[in-house]
Amino acid sequence: MMIHNDHSSDHPGEEEAFLDAQTDLAAEIKAEAAEQEALEAEAEAFLNAAENDNGAEAKAGDGFSDPVQFLTSELDKLETAKKELHDQNLLLAADMQNLRRRTAKDVKDAREFSIAGFAREMLDVADNLHRALEALPEEAKNPDDANFKALIEGVEMTERAMMRGLEKNGVKKISPENERFDPNLHQAMFEIPNTEVPNNTVLQVVQKGFVIGSRCLRPAMVGVSKGGPKKSADYEEDKS
Repeated sequence: MMIHNDHSSDHPGEEEAFLDAQTDLAAEIKAEAAEQEALEAEAEAFLNAAENDNGAEAKAGDGFSDPVQFLTSELDKLETAKKELHDQNLLLAADMQNLRRRTAKDVKDAREFSIAGFAREMLDVADNLHRALEALPEEAKNPDDANFKALIEGVEMTERAMMRGLEKNGVKKISPENERFDPNLHQAMFEIPNTEVPNNTVLQVVQKGFVIGSRCLRPAMVGVSKGGPKKSADYEEDKS
């Protein structure tokens, strides 16, 4: 039904009826709105109750109907996590300690062996100086010529100074005569038949060897015995 608001002032009864109808309609709309709000509030309360029931059922399903038990379980979980974290920290500390040790060893090795290549070249120079002196005949080693004598002494002093400099940097000479052959430090050049000494004994050193720190810089070139006993009393004693 359509309501027309074109009543004239000369029909006061109709105008009053129209106003009453509008008032009734507004009251009806307001009542419907209040009812809708009540229904929404009831639905929200129902949903909240359902969520609370689900939470309680979940806790009961986990065996924690008692809040004290639930808190105790949570504390136990935290203690377990704390212990695991502590163990991880211990492992990390051990790894860091091992890393520091390896780094310290690497630094020490770098300092100790950094001059290895240079030292080998200087050993070649020292060998040449020594060969030059060894090549002199006996009568020339004590010459009457003062200049020639000074030259010989200068070469000898140069050789000694070079060896002292190498020794200050950790280079040491090895002369293994009458020692057991060690393939880590010695290089066998030939065999010498000898039945009186244990087999593989160094009987002759052709060229001295050198070590730098704990490493072999240059193996000693040696001649070893052959034909003697395989083991000696000294060997057994050292082995024990």
